Amino acid sequence: MTTGTLFLIPNTLGPTEAAPGALSAVLPTQVQAVTARLDYFVAENAKTARAFLKLIAIDHPLARPLQEIDIAELNVNTPPAALAGLLAPLLAGRDAGLVSEAGVPAVADPGADLVRLAHQHGVTVRPLVGPSSLLLAVMASGLNGQSFAFNGYLPTDAALRAKRIRELELRSRAEKQTQLLIETPYRNGAMLDALVLACQGTTLICVATDLSLASERVQTMSASAWKARLAAGKAPDFHKKPTVFLLLAQ
Repeated sequence: MTTGTLFLIPNTLGPTEAAPGALSAVLPTQVQAVTARLDYFVAENAKTARAFLKLIAIDHPLARPLQEIDIAELNVNTPPAALAGLLAPLLAGRDAGLVSEAGVPAVADPGADLVRLAHQHGVTVRPLVGPSSLLLAVMASGLNGQSFAFNGYLPTDAALRAKRIRELELRSRAEKQTQLLIETPYRNGAMLDALVLACQGTTLICVATDLSLASERVQTMSASAWKARLAAGKAPDFHKKPTVFLLLAQ
């Protein structure tokens, strides 16, 4: 029996107007059309996945009524033993869409485990084009786009976080490599403070907030310049807003 195809479906990076054509500003028409024809999805959260499908349906009628579309959840609470059940419909020949909460699936996302299992069983995996906050941040930062590394979340303990930042700065200097970090949005201020305190003054730091949204803001300057700006009470407007942090040691 021919297996189904696992489509990796990107999502928007933030609130999108529920109006005709609005979604096309960040998602190609072809991606929307592929999404609309599927009736089985794997997502971190079924409720937000349904909200995404409602946006898709504005310009591309869904193959089945929304309440008849199957949405299975895959998140940090999903036990590894459950992955086989999520893949089973594909092994039976049914196409499926893996949807991220924001941006592209399987990058800083639990969906990577399902993608790996799909490969192990010979299931075709097709990544679709869409916004990636990490690549957009690298593009807009002015830092090294030839060599960069994504490090995810740093420790929340202040001492361990500072130690990790210094380690990444050393690596950046040795390899001339841009280092990318993310943080829970309500701790953005603490992260920038930690970067400024731990990094040498010449190290470049980029703060990229609300990428692809109307409120998007990207700022790159040295750690010493950031320190002066913060001391003057001119912190970025990034509280509770999705933000990517980048550093490049000079």
